[in-house]
Amino acid sequence: MRILIVEDEAEIVRFLKLELEHEGYEIISASDGRTGLDLALSESFDLILLDVMLPELNGIEVLRRLRREKHTPVIMLTARDTIVDKVTGLDTGANDYITKPFHIEELLARIRAIMRTGVFQTIDSEIIKIHDLELDTVQRLVTRSGETISLTKTQYDLLEYLMRNRNVVLTREQILNKVWGYDYLGDSNVVDVYIRYVRTKIGDTNDDKIIETVRGVGYVIREKA
Repeated sequence: MRILIVEDEAEIVRFLKLELEHEGYEIISASDGRTGLDLALSESFDLILLDVMLPELNGIEVLRRLRREKHTPVIMLTARDTIVDKVTGLDTGANDYITKPFHIEELLARIRAIMRTGVFQTIDSEIIKIHDLELDTVQRLVTRSGETISLTKTQYDLLEYLMRNRNVVLTREQILNKVWGYDYLGDSNVVDVYIRYVRTKIGDTNDDKIIETVRGVGYVIREKA
């Protein structure tokens, strides 16, 4: 197995590298989030150990961007032991979460557990379907009534987020954080603009819209009987 360690504390990296290489793993490391993300996207890894507090890009943002393109298993490493941090990491797509300081035996056990579940194997396809609208999350392909719909990257990410959270009213802030990122500094009206773009692309222009507006809150896609 090839493991990527994204961690800015050199002593922790040296310790992990020594222990994991002793167990037979091939180790590559990065000391900031941006470099780690570039490596994760450009190379093939069986597992990523990802710190939350990183320079350049924090670990949550690295994970969010990684999950747009890859399903590589991720174990989050962090000194922050709050429920919010854990929930955020897991909701963003982490496979597991371990809090510093940790015993190497526990980390090795968690790595073995991921190997046993087989989550490191390639995922062929995942289809999300609501009404006649289908979204293939692996091919990043959207169809409606069998017709392919061409979306930009941001339009696709927005639609996928709404479809994955069907029946959940999402605020503009939640959508901004998930689709544009925590470091986005622009106007929140961009959400409304892109909702209009997506509605036009998917032909969602009649009174019975798939994407519903919840006044004063945000947007939701509901499953109808």
